[in-house]
Amino acid sequence: MEKRIAGRLNRQVGVVGLGCWQLGADWGEVDESEALALLHAAADTGVDFFDTADVYGDGRSETLVGRFLKERKDGVFVATKMGRRLPAQTTEGYNRENFLAWNDRSRRNLGVDTLDLVQLHCPPTPVYSRDEVFDTLDEMVEQQRIAAYGVSVEKVEEALAAIRRPHVASVQIILNAFRLKPLEEVLPAAAEAGVAIIARVPLASGLLSGKYDKATTFGADDHRNYNRNGEAFDVGETFSGVPYEVGLEAVERLRPLVPEGASMAQFALRWIIDQPGVTVVIPGARNVEQARANSGAADLEPVDEKAVAAVYDELIRPHVHDRW
Repeated sequence: MEKRIAGRLNRQVGVVGLGCWQLGADWGEVDESEALALLHAAADTGVDFFDTADVYGDGRSETLVGRFLKERKDGVFVATKMGRRLPAQTTEGYNRENFLAWNDRSRRNLGVDTLDLVQLHCPPTPVYSRDEVFDTLDEMVEQQRIAAYGVSVEKVEEALAAIRRPHVASVQIILNAFRLKPLEEVLPAAAEAGVAIIARVPLASGLLSGKYDKATTFGADDHRNYNRNGEAFDVGETFSGVPYEVGLEAVERLRPLVPEGASMAQFALRWIIDQPGVTVVIPGARNVEQARANSGAADLEPVDEKAVAAVYDELIRPHVHDRW
C-alpha cells in the first residue's frame, strides 16, 4: 500500500487506515472475536493506521484495539481521542486535570505507556484559542505520555486555527464526496505546514457505499437512527449532514462513474486518496470482508474529479457547504 508522511507527524502511514468507532457498538453490535478478526484482516492488507477514541463504547473500542496490539504491535500506529467524556461540552472542561485523567485511562485501555497520537475530540470552538490547552499537550509530549497530538474538528475554521498551532501534528476532518469544503483552504494549509490530514466519515455513514435505499432501516442503537437530525451530537457526523433522501439521489448520480470490478465504497475512498494533502483515510468496517475491500481502494485509478464536483454542486452544496 502507498505510504504517506506529514512533517509534524514524523511517521509514514498507509493511505487507507481503519476507523474503529464501530467496534464500540455505536453502529450496532460487533462481537469481540469478529472485531479482532477484522483488525488483523486490515493489517494483513497493509493497513497500519487505526483510529479510535475513549468514548467509543465507553472504552470498548480502545480495549479491543489494545488486545490487538498485544498480538500485533510492530508497525501499528494507533490514534485515539479525548474530550467527549465531559457530560457537557464546555471550554473549561478542556483542562490539565481532565487531560491527565483521560490520558491515563486511554493508556490503560490500549496497554501502552506512550500513545502514538492523541486528538482533541471535536472540542468547542473557543478551545482552539486557549494557550493553556496546547501548553498542557506539549507537557504531555515532554513527559512521554503521548508521542504527538492533533485535533478532530467539525468546522473548517477550527481546522485552520489548529494548523496555525506550531506543534499540532494532525487534523482529522470530515472529507468525502459530500463534503468538499476542506479542499478550498484546509488541505493546502495543512500541506504547507506539514500537518497530517486524517479524512474521517469517508463514506458518509455508509451512504457512499451505495448499499442503502429508501426502505433501509437502522437499529435503535445505531446513530444513523438516533442522531439523524442531530439529537445526540453534531448532525454532520451522521450522513455528513446530508438529508438521507438527497444522499441517495447523489449516489445514483455517482454510480455510473464507478470502474468495472470496483465497489461504490472503493470509488468513494479513491476520490479521497486522490486529494492533494490527504495523509490517510479511515473507513470503518463491520467484518473481515469490508476491511479487505477498503484497502482495495488504494489500487484503483484516479477518479473523475469534475464529475464528482458537479454532483456536489447540484445536490449537496446547498445542504452542507456553509454549515461546517
